[in-house]
Amino acid sequence: MLVDTHAHLEMTQFDGDREAVLERARAEGLLYIISVGSDLDGSRGAVQLAREHDFVHASVGIHPHEVKDITEATYDELRELAKDPKVVAWGEIGLDYHYLYSPMEVQQARFREQTRLAREFKLPVIIHDREAHDDTMRILREEKAGENGGILHCFSGDAKMAKDAIEMGFLISIAGPVTFKKSDDYRRVVSEIPIESLLIETDSPYLAPEPLRGKRNEPAYVKYVAETIAKVKGLTVQDVARITTLNAMTLFGIGDIEKEGRIAYRIRDSLYLNVTNRCTNTCTFCVRYYTDFVKGHNLRLTHEPTAEELIKAIGDPTLYREVVFCGYGEPLLRLDVVKTVAKWIKERGVKVRINTNGHGNVIHKRNILPELAGLVDCVSVSLNTDTEEQYIEHCQPAFTGAYQAMKDFIRLATEFIPEVVATALTLPTVDIDECRRIAEGLGARLRVRELDVVG
Repeated sequence: MLVDTHAHLEMTQFDGDREAVLERARAEGLLYIISVGSDLDGSRGAVQLAREHDFVHASVGIHPHEVKDITEATYDELRELAKDPKVVAWGEIGLDYHYLYSPMEVQQARFREQTRLAREFKLPVIIHDREAHDDTMRILREEKAGENGGILHCFSGDAKMAKDAIEMGFLISIAGPVTFKKSDDYRRVVSEIPIESLLIETDSPYLAPEPLRGKRNEPAYVKYVAETIAKVKGLTVQDVARITTLNAMTLFGIGDIEKEGRIAYRIRDSLYLNVTNRCTNTCTFCVRYYTDFVKGHNLRLTHEPTAEELIKAIGDPTLYREVVFCGYGEPLLRLDVVKTVAKWIKERGVKVRINTNGHGNVIHKRNILPELAGLVDCVSVSLNTDTEEQYIEHCQPAFTGAYQAMKDFIRLATEFIPEVVATALTLPTVDIDECRRIAEGLGARLRVRELDVVG
């Protein structure tokens, strides 16, 4: 299920077949469309469409091209429109220095005014930024525009700008240009933006994606944007759809977000098992302290599942390349459950991996690795840092000697498990080359993990 977070359905280009366009969007699996106003008439039209169609929501605002015509009466009507329950954002607003249809100084003043109105109504903002990156970011920062969230729509900046915007509270929306044949540099930028901070859009009727470039764009074509992002990110289209849809629903406050934590969840062609939310580390960077969701899946458990519940949730394990014990905690805290389920998976010929913090032997006060021999094909251990001091600072283990115990676990694992991987994080103070030397000295290979990458 996809969400087109930016379409101009009220524009005249759709007057001849608007209902057919909406039907095609439904047929392609669109869950929601945000129809975005760009002037007063467009804002009226967006709200009316949203009132008439349950899966359409509206945003109201004045595009920088049109801000020269704003009067107090304009703002009065926008305030009334913004009260409609189907209005979920204010925009598109911002700066456009390419055409300068409105003078630069007027654009900046109206941008600030509309940002303040959005804050007044507690609405996220949808930002238009063309050839005005520095001024856009400066005004957003000065006006505290990220307090209610927002979107840099049809993003055209670099990875540094995206990072700065995300830190301010913004999401980054990607449109048709990511699919263009000569957009390799842009795709590299997208590859550096965390998928948890991305949205997808069409900006229809403009910017039709490949293979439809040059034609009128429409919401159904947002699937091509999702497909390209999936290739760039090494994810499936289903992963991109699930994650970006959750991002949109959370930002706009629409739809029914998954409330119950999953015990089995798919990412790419792997199935992950969430056996516990408990852990013997309290890592400062752990995603579970910031959100209930990983890659669009709710992992906040209401109870710890039994082996029988996990097996039922797995279904047919042969549908997956591997089954991974991971989740929102340390799986080896529940060793007996892990062994029972791993044995059942192995009997069906499927690879088993365990992602662990390496504390299993300390937890159970014995060497548990012989018990995992023949049940586990790969163990991935969170080395995380290159020194014990950094490990204590960042991972905050529940017992002394945890760093050495974790390294001992890696070394011992090579005697019983066919594939042993140590993972290191790209923390600013971590020496990745030293982590690699440590891992190889213990007989493992190193995998480097970005801070925002889970799994």
